[in-house]
Amino acid sequence: MTIKNILVVDDMPVERENICTILNTSSYYVETAVSGEDGLKKLETYQPDLIFMDIVMPNMDGFNACRQITNNDKTKNIPVVFVSSKGQEADKVWGQLQGAKGHIKKPYSSAEILQIIADIDQQMICENA
Repeated sequence: MTIKNILVVDDMPVERENICTILNTSSYYVETAVSGEDGLKKLETYQPDLIFMDIVMPNMDGFNACRQITNNDKTKNIPVVFVSSKGQEADKVWGQLQGAKGHIKKPYSSAEILQIIADIDQQMICENA
């Protein structure tokens, strides 16, 4: 499987735009959501290959949204990568416990975003071999 479609979930317009620019420049198809709740709603009609999600968002944080994604039979195989200013080791461990496949600390580089996509893509290929 090759990652082509990505959902970006972040309540900050500048952050959504930054990630979208990196992804669009690299020929990925990108959808966006403005909150954890909005992200879950998008998943009712859009099945991305990967989700980039912020942690700190109003109403439903990224941890809660990730937990719901990974506990739902329809969405549990979609890898979630947190992109957040919360970069302590405890945040990363808690993210993994919620089902996340990766964590990128803000500020990030284009190379970090693209590398984690390549890493997860490779991991998915190995799991399905």
